[in-house]
Amino acid sequence: MQSNISVVSGRWNPWPVAIIAFFAVALIGCGTFVAFCGRHPADLVASDYYEQEIRFQRQIDRIQRTQQQATLTSVTYEAAKRQIIIALAPTPPEKKITGQIQLYRPSAASLDKAVNLEPNASGVQTIEAGNLSAGLWKVRVSWRSGGQDYYVEQSVVIGAKAS
Repeated sequence: MQSNISVVSGRWNPWPVAIIAFFAVALIGCGTFVAFCGRHPADLVASDYYEQEIRFQRQIDRIQRTQQQATLTSVTYEAAKRQIIIALAPTPPEKKITGQIQLYRPSAASLDKAVNLEPNASGVQTIEAGNLSAGLWKVRVSWRSGGQDYYVEQSVVIGAKAS
């Protein structure tokens, strides 16, 4: 009588060895993963998360105020004149408008530009786009009027210069 468990009727049975090997590999894999995670801490919360949330909420409020005036506020690109036209809701002269226009180029941060917002009496400002390279630009306009902050963002595609 043989006392070897892995031999059944004269043939070698691989199942006991395979089960032990499977659990050994699983334990080594778990140990490796725990060691990896221990060396790479996941900081899910910033140290100033409360201040970031307040800034984010302010941005949401600005966008909502702007959407209330959506029919009166627009950013368009006029290809024939190569101009970006920003039209804001008309405001009384006593409510001075101050703000900034950011021309953001997603593919090349070095091309980004900032322009002071200085709309005319009817709330329109024109920016010459002749010196901007062709491609996608995001026009971000943030302004303050009458003690309220506003924000609008619009993507425009500047065409190549005609030769």
